[in-house]
Amino acid sequence: MSDIFVDADACPVKQEIYRVAKRYALRVTLVSNAWMWIPHEDWLTLVVVEGQFDAADDWIVEHVTERDIVISGDIPLASRCLAKGTVVLDLRGGVFTEANIGEALASRDLLSHLRDLGTIRGGPAAFEKRDRSRFLQRLDETIQAIRRRR
Repeated sequence: MSDIFVDADACPVKQEIYRVAKRYALRVTLVSNAWMWIPHEDWLTLVVVEGQFDAADDWIVEHVTERDIVISGDIPLASRCLAKGTVVLDLRGGVFTEANIGEALASRDLLSHLRDLGTIRGGPAAFEKRDRSRFLQRLDETIQAIRRRR
């Protein structure tokens, strides 16, 4: 079965991941640039990477396989993981796919450029309870779909 890899530094849905992973007896690897507290469970691992800006992303890409699930709000990381055949979920319950990753990358670049110009300010909308619920449902559905395929 799949392992779950989490781009953990700014992940607001860790507790939801733990709950679903425990229910399905999946291993979870949280990858971070700094130490963080995690529950003491055999199926849960924290990997702290140091180095350049994208060190956590690089570590994830090196270690995932096509049967794994990656959870991240980082669109370039999602693109790299999709190229390896993984399933990639965003933090609000969306799914990155080969069909939508190009548009997501283009939108990210455009918004970054507009912020640099001062045309727009701020970032994404605040994370809400319904985002957490949508994520939880999507993760569960994704795991069930992977199990049905095998």
